[in-house]
Amino acid sequence: MDFAPRMSRFKPSPSQIATARVRELQAQGRDIIKLTAGEPDFPAPEHAKQAVMELMERNEIQYTPINGTLAMRQAVQAKFKRDNNLDYDLDQIAVGSGSKQILFNALMATVSAGDEVIIPGPYWASYPDMVKLAGGTPVFVLAGQNEKFKMRPEELEAAITPQTKWLMFCSPSNPTGATYSRGELRALADVLLRHPHVHVLTDDVYEHLLFDDHEFATLAQVEPKLFDRTVTANSVSKAYSMTGFRCGYAGGPKDIIAKMSNMQSQSTAGVSALGQAGAVAALNGPQELLKERAANLQRRRDMLFEKLNAAEGLSCDLPEGAMYIFCSCAGTIGKRTPDGKVIENDTDFTMYLLDTVGVAVVQGEAYGLAPYFRASFVAPEADLIRGGDLIQQACAALK
Repeated sequence: MDFAPRMSRFKPSPSQIATARVRELQAQGRDIIKLTAGEPDFPAPEHAKQAVMELMERNEIQYTPINGTLAMRQAVQAKFKRDNNLDYDLDQIAVGSGSKQILFNALMATVSAGDEVIIPGPYWASYPDMVKLAGGTPVFVLAGQNEKFKMRPEELEAAITPQTKWLMFCSPSNPTGATYSRGELRALADVLLRHPHVHVLTDDVYEHLLFDDHEFATLAQVEPKLFDRTVTANSVSKAYSMTGFRCGYAGGPKDIIAKMSNMQSQSTAGVSALGQAGAVAALNGPQELLKERAANLQRRRDMLFEKLNAAEGLSCDLPEGAMYIFCSCAGTIGKRTPDGKVIENDTDFTMYLLDTVGVAVVQGEAYGLAPYFRASFVAPEADLIRGGDLIQQACAALK
């Protein structure tokens, strides 16, 4: 088989590769502590599960409209108004099989060869590959630990060219948990206002996973003048622990939303009726559980953070949101393992942890910045403590 040239433009997800390696070791009988998860471990809300069962009882499980059921679009409309003070008409709302499809549709519908998409880094590994698959060119603006992993306004300004089509933006961030304040968003918005040809694609899936009294804001909310050129994407996956429901959504300009729906009509078509029923119940139902779960994750974050920062050769900042710690392992580079192998990069370090002490994390190179690794604190508290102790043990063994 001669494969299409587009297949050379992207690579498999690093977190999926790490997960596959973990499963392989577990199949061999190894006890592996997984700090790779990108999904919360809370149960889906009871009222969301009940809504799915009631839908099945009514046998309302036929094909759904490409742009989502009326109930789903109304729930999204109400959510954007309630949480973000954004007013969308129903024809300005898209519904997809997860936020990943929403982002993919937006890029595929708008990006052509020669178009550039600015991606602040560290970034979710799928962003650049989606851009490349659409035929565009990702332009990275990397921010290091000294910058709290946040892009500065002057860096955004320098990255914009006449070919810039989009800024892809995620706050709180995967993989760093960096969260932009309203003031920081205001400064970025001022730059974007000077460049009216640049559209904004925000990935707000970690909106409700915030810690230490940080408040969430999104760009179209902070600067209403950006409303007509911003697609604001979200889903029920992270906030409500409904990853398997596969239901994402977005609000944006009517013409872009229409093209996104056209794109989806030739791929997956309408989203699962069951997933949408659960999502409607989650979005319309009680919201108190969101703060309760964020508080639970904050406690787990603090446990893992303390362990990692106490390990020899590691250094990390306290993430303000999401579910990951992005930890520098620069202090381990150049050291030797007990069997004499030199740790030359963060991939070597993560494989060393996996092979020697059975702790799985993801190398920072996959997210555009090395030498770091991403450790998820969505794991049982006992695993966080034991995993942190084992990482300390592994680091102490390096010479």
